Amino acid sequence: MATQEDADAAVDKLNGYEYQGRTLRVNSGPPPPKDSFAPRGGFRNERPSGKFNSPNRAFVGNLPWGADDLSLEQLFSDYGKVVEARVVYDRETGRSRGFGFVTLSSPQEIEEAISSLDGSEMDGRQIKVTVAETKPASF
Repeated sequence: MATQEDADAAVDKLNGYEYQGRTLRVNSGPPPPKDSFAPRGGFRNERPSGKFNSPNRAFVGNLPWGADDLSLEQLFSDYGKVVEARVVYDRETGRSRGFGFVTLSSPQEIEEAISSLDGSEMDGRQIKVTVAETKPASF
């Protein structure tokens, strides 16, 4: 784009446009520094303390591209109190990586959710739900 007006016109035309089942986010501005560990596009980058290695945590794989934190929370809410539901996004593109994590309030709730939801369909895709592996502490 040769001018700011060209960039603004592209943003107006393409932001919110749907392409292959995904909504595009288009904006203008300086790119973030390459050495930054924060994801692009304003996605949440905070780590909830104490929940990351919880035994009440499930890994949810093969998510549909349109899945977000709220849809995961709604899916698991039938099985107990959802403490956290998070879809993982690619840092460079901001697109879903197709998996996420859900933490429920008790081990019994997570076991029931896993046995009920593993292999079930979410927006036409068969999801995989298992107990999340704990991440080793880093110093």
